[in-house]
Amino acid sequence: MAEQAFWHPALAGAGAVLAGIGLARFAYVPLFPAMVGEGWVDGAGGGLLGAANLAGYLLGVLGGRALAARAGVARVLDAGMALALLSFLACAVPGGLWWFVLWRGLAGVAGGLLMALAGPSVQASVAPERRGMAGGVVMAGAGSGVAVVGLLVPLLLLGGLSLAWGGLAVAVGLLWVAARPHWPNPPALAAAEAAQAVPRAARLLLAYGLSGAGMVAPMVYLADLAVRGRGLPVEAASLVWVLFGLGAVAGTLLGGGVAGRIGGRRAVPIWLAVQVAALAATLVPWWPALLLAAPLGGFAGIGVTAVTLAAAREAAGVQAGVLWVRATATYAVAQAAVAFALAALFAGTGESHAAVFGVGLALSVAALTAALARR
Repeated sequence: MAEQAFWHPALAGAGAVLAGIGLARFAYVPLFPAMVGEGWVDGAGGGLLGAANLAGYLLGVLGGRALAARAGVARVLDAGMALALLSFLACAVPGGLWWFVLWRGLAGVAGGLLMALAGPSVQASVAPERRGMAGGVVMAGAGSGVAVVGLLVPLLLLGGLSLAWGGLAVAVGLLWVAARPHWPNPPALAAAEAAQAVPRAARLLLAYGLSGAGMVAPMVYLADLAVRGRGLPVEAASLVWVLFGLGAVAGTLLGGGVAGRIGGRRAVPIWLAVQVAALAATLVPWWPALLLAAPLGGFAGIGVTAVTLAAAREAAGVQAGVLWVRATATYAVAQAAVAFALAALFAGTGESHAAVFGVGLALSVAALTAALARR
């Protein structure tokens, strides 16, 4: 029974993150070059869709906790899954750039709702000594989703873009059916706990936000870099994205374990150093370098969520959910702002991948510097 009390909510939370982040957000990356190739959008428009998704993600993150306070965690998780499914179905219709901007934005809202609630709710629902591992399991859903879409999207694209989007909607539906009976049910905070002050944790928030800003380039343009920047076929781009996802699974699971041993705040700089190495590898003008950049980028860029979640629990205790929302909102603001800036930079430089990944490297170095700075 104790193992069920851990694994049922942990895996349900992982399913929510898989759908909201791994699919509703990251499935677009291997679809980006296909959409450009089929003329559904151009390169600049494709970058705009990535930015719209990040803007929607911010709205979902900011609204998730308030909605859960009114309607309950389970209902908001249901709403996030439903919105993700609907957005995929809508994107199966080639309705033009602004149609996709709308629905990719709403897919971002779904991801924000699911990300804001799944991790803290699961951690509050399991035994204290299992919270680090629970955070790693939940956040591994993002990397698992990346790996799944890297394998699934090329097969679905054999039937065309509409089939690919529709197939992803079916995948979300199946995850929803499997996870829904085991949604986490965290206990309500006592009045004294709810009144406790939430620590500022400014250094943690700054490092996490800069990490997210630095990861915009690979999260939006990595597959396009492989295809149009390094001359690889679409199938190879999907392989690169699978490697990113496998790295993310390893980074989140290992992050949960390491955070449980040495603490999340000590683990954050380690993951950010790996992120710097990953972004540096994307600038090497030799396509095999992507085979290193992709898994390292997933390991650090997604895995840092697990160690940051653990760090938030260490810093804020019972108020970890509030601090996690602040951290996720900081991450989302940074990513949305940088995504729009990179979309403009990409268009203004004649679609230069070196420019956008160079900015990503600079921001990643800044994140590592913030994490290492003394209090």
